[in-house]
Amino acid sequence: MAKGGLPSASTQLPKVLPHSKPAVMFLQDVKVVFLGLLLAAHLLLGSSLSPASSYEFTAHRMQQYNLLKHRHGCRGALVVAEARSADEPVLTRRCVVMRVWDFTTETYQRAQRQHAAAVLILLPRNISSLPQQVIQSFMVSESEALMEETLMPVYVAPEDQQLLYMYEEVKKTASTRTSSIFIRVFRSMVTATAFQILVSNNGPIKAITDSTLVTLEGVLPGAGEDIPTIVITAHYDSYGLAPWLSFGADSNGSGVVLLLELARLFQKLYSSPSTRPRYHLMFSLSGGGKYNFIGTKRWIEENLDHAESSLLHDNVAFVLCLDTLANGDGLQVHVSRPPRDDTPMKNFIHCLEEVVSSRFPEVKTGLVHKKINLVESTVSWEHERFSLRRIPAFTLSHLDDHRCEGRGSLLDTLSMVDLRKLQRNGIIIAETLARYMYHLSDQGSAEEVQIFRGQLDFHEGRISSLMSLLTSVPRATQLMDKESSQVLLVNSLDQELRRYLQQVHRHTFRQDKRDPDMTFFDQMRQPVVMYRVKPAAFDLFLGGCITAYLAIVYFAIQNFDQVYRKVKAAVKPVSSTK
Repeated sequence: MAKGGLPSASTQLPKVLPHSKPAVMFLQDVKVVFLGLLLAAHLLLGSSLSPASSYEFTAHRMQQYNLLKHRHGCRGALVVAEARSADEPVLTRRCVVMRVWDFTTETYQRAQRQHAAAVLILLPRNISSLPQQVIQSFMVSESEALMEETLMPVYVAPEDQQLLYMYEEVKKTASTRTSSIFIRVFRSMVTATAFQILVSNNGPIKAITDSTLVTLEGVLPGAGEDIPTIVITAHYDSYGLAPWLSFGADSNGSGVVLLLELARLFQKLYSSPSTRPRYHLMFSLSGGGKYNFIGTKRWIEENLDHAESSLLHDNVAFVLCLDTLANGDGLQVHVSRPPRDDTPMKNFIHCLEEVVSSRFPEVKTGLVHKKINLVESTVSWEHERFSLRRIPAFTLSHLDDHRCEGRGSLLDTLSMVDLRKLQRNGIIIAETLARYMYHLSDQGSAEEVQIFRGQLDFHEGRISSLMSLLTSVPRATQLMDKESSQVLLVNSLDQELRRYLQQVHRHTFRQDKRDPDMTFFDQMRQPVVMYRVKPAAFDLFLGGCITAYLAIVYFAIQNFDQVYRKVKAAVKPVSSTK
């Protein structure tokens, strides 16, 4: 026994502790608890990041443009936020991750009201696998979102394995809301994995005012002098929530395909003096159709106000505009003013009804009359641009209403069109034109007198190839003069017209930088990094564990004498009995 009544550590402890079962068990328990804490901390820290702790992908920003002083689309681009599901009750300062069926007007507006940091929409690779109800709902929400301006960044990214995994994880986290509060807190603090979304490009968004529009025109000269002209036109650009994902198969790839086929087929009729009609046939492919048909407007002004001689100056029978013709079982004639009897337009509509009733009774035709509102600064259909200049014009489309969401959607892809119906509509239009120009109504019914068959038939393979070409790249207006693949597409359309038409001209219209009709903005395609991290609550939990551990160690050091006496008192009776 040492002085002061304390045992010598070198003499007493080795003799007592090895023979003391309570002391041994106490030290073993302490050792197990300590090792357990170390193992738990290691597992928690090791699970915060997977071997692939970050994933970089490309996201496409929502449209941002000004049209005649009206602002549309999203004004924000920078995102640094934690990913959350749209099912979460609180979305403030979070990046809301949605799939197509989650993106509704209600969820989008709720994210805006709660001041969400951003919205990330995952677009499926196979659009045709979506139910029709989901497609329609998304198109409606997409159209309404584009009508107004928002400061909240909105991005669209094609789905892949990593993004779908993130989506499932945030959905799983949102589903724990129905569990008890203890389970929710424990999962949030320890087991849950959060995803941080980062758009690293923090440069300012810049306006683009030097965009150009290209309109192509060509002619098949008719037989004789001072003969009327029939103009066939279509716009070739596309529109959707994100420019880089807007392929516009039905609107308006279908109109472009039929125009090119009509040029090819009628060129064969015009190539022979015996079958050349007494009509000039003029074809036009215009840009800027999705932005108030500015390309058509500038082309009309070029021909009427600035050109010394143009077919639009002379006798124009009518202008036929082709728009959205690859789906549906209807063929609607949209006009600004009902045509009077014995006018070229009225006679053409009569020929159209003859062809449809005789050969395609399943197709429903109708006349849709919509007056031009001169108070509004925008027009609804391309033919209204001609009607404003007192040129008789109408639009053929399978749509009943100009406000139909299908005219501008990300889901308007090649897989969503019906090439057989596109071919059928092409035959109807071609037979109607021939019936009108050659006065075939007096020679028999449309079933008895058919022009476009045999060598003059519509080639299904060619229609498919043209549609594949047009939908191979996005045709958003802001990309057509900036990207090499889009410029190549316009050049291909130019060459296609030159194969069959004469007097082919390429009109390039540049905007006035001081007062542009439309202004686009950059940063439409951004690199995005997704980090797998523990939520902020985990840092608080881990800090609390470390604080508690240090407090225990500090208490043990400060009160070593008392702890030692308790250990001695516990082991002394055992040693004395032995």
